[in-house]
Amino acid sequence: MPHEPKPGRGFAARIMTLQFVVVGLMILAAAAGALWVTVERVNDQAQGRALAIARTLAADPELQTQVKRYADAQDLDSAALRAGPVQEEAEAVRLRTGAFFVVVTEDRGIRLAHPTPALIGQKVSTHPAALSGSESVSREHGTLGESVRAKVPVFAPGTGTVVGEVSVGVGVQELAVRLRTATAWVLGLGLGALVLSALSTRWLVRRLKSQTLGLEPAEMAQLLRDRDAVLYGVADGVIGIGPDGRISVRNKAARIMLGLPHRHESDDIIGLPYAQAKLPAPLVAAIAEGTGATLRLETEQAALVATVHQVTRDGSDLGQVVLLRDVTTIETLGERLDAVETMAGALRAQRHEFANRLHTISGLLHHGDVAEARDYLGEVIDSGPVREPVQNLAAIEDTYLRAFLGAKGVQAYERGVVLRVGEASALYGRLNDAQDATAVLGNLIDNALRAAVQGPTPRWVEVDLLSEGSTLHLAVADSGTGVEPGLEVFAEGVSTGTLPESEEHGQGVGLPLIRRLARTRGGDVWIADPGSELEGRGDEHTGAVFAARLPGVLSSGQGTAAHGTFEGNK
Repeated sequence: MPHEPKPGRGFAARIMTLQFVVVGLMILAAAAGALWVTVERVNDQAQGRALAIARTLAADPELQTQVKRYADAQDLDSAALRAGPVQEEAEAVRLRTGAFFVVVTEDRGIRLAHPTPALIGQKVSTHPAALSGSESVSREHGTLGESVRAKVPVFAPGTGTVVGEVSVGVGVQELAVRLRTATAWVLGLGLGALVLSALSTRWLVRRLKSQTLGLEPAEMAQLLRDRDAVLYGVADGVIGIGPDGRISVRNKAARIMLGLPHRHESDDIIGLPYAQAKLPAPLVAAIAEGTGATLRLETEQAALVATVHQVTRDGSDLGQVVLLRDVTTIETLGERLDAVETMAGALRAQRHEFANRLHTISGLLHHGDVAEARDYLGEVIDSGPVREPVQNLAAIEDTYLRAFLGAKGVQAYERGVVLRVGEASALYGRLNDAQDATAVLGNLIDNALRAAVQGPTPRWVEVDLLSEGSTLHLAVADSGTGVEPGLEVFAEGVSTGTLPESEEHGQGVGLPLIRRLARTRGGDVWIADPGSELEGRGDEHTGAVFAARLPGVLSSGQGTAAHGTFEGNK
């Protein structure tokens, strides 16, 4: 069924968008992680550096002595402090280490050294935590800006008394530089990842499209739905075979027609090479030839017509498709139609004969020969009904079947064959399914007539009918030469439709067809006697005898014949 794909972005665009989103999120996560690690690492390095400088300076004995002296003094001269040894040593350390600032205070918090000389002699702007005797590290915004600072207590020489503190700050400008460097690396790697992702996605999409014949995923899904609708929505059987010769698909109709295993059974044919799938041999040969042949198959289930098609697309070999059509119903209807046409022909012949008799009487009366007309009518009455050359036809109660046999008798008479009903026949009641009964009986009589015409004289066909409840038993014998030894008249396989004239029985597809028709009702058709020239059989019993059993074709509740059935050599 045709399908127009819905408008929208294609598979490639969706995959590429997804890739960009995923890679973008990964880049953001990586950037955030890298920046966080960089910040933590720079902070740790700055804190360690500041603490190391402060500890080194606080442990200097000369600095300890000077700070102790200033701590013991009552009044401090700011000018003297700016030119004092503590300021000189602190500035020397700051310049040598590249610290942001180095500040020294005595135990009252008065600055003894500071990078800004104007602030020397003033109290510190932050709480002198180190004066309690413990070290501290923090990140603060002081008079010189944002910095990571370490505070270490200064002890009096030779004692544990805190006389001051050293505060060293390291600027965070280096952190910004490192963050910019890390960000540039992350963005560069992310951009490279995006480009690589786009190229790989493009290659992957092209690869997938080449393998899916250019179909989008939505089109493939719709194609699968369309395939299932076609496979399981048609009455014909379909078998798909891939380029590798393995069966890739088959529908339910094909499984039923060929009697294949169910898909859930272990011996399912899906995935098997067609030569190992237990398909009919003629079908396997046709698939191997791959010429688009059409052939006829006869199976236990049905009469089939199989067609093998080679499938290609854009020059690519996609394999083969086998189409199976069940023609059993059509042929059964044909058999039934033949029976109706037989009766119609017989009625036309009888009408013609009856009209001739009326014309004769009319002519006699027209010429005033009343006496002769009266005598002619007497002869007609004495001769019985219009010619119905079937011996012992009165043994049949069913009017439809009697008329059918009468019509066949007319055909036999025209071909020089005597049709008779066997003396052992005993058919009680009427047919409730005359079509199936006449289809089977008519085919057997037609075959017997052909055999009798080509056989020796006298030529005859005998029909025996017995009723057993609702089951009809019948046998048809002829004066022909019988069935040739080795001739499989019910053989399954390809029918040629043209057998030699000597093979009268089983010509065409009639016998396999009526056997299937009988078996669908729970009955059967078989050869009761293939015929022979055995001594003592008599001239009238050298032909073949075909028998059939048709359950359910008679009205229920009928009596049972006391003459047995025709089991023969079934």
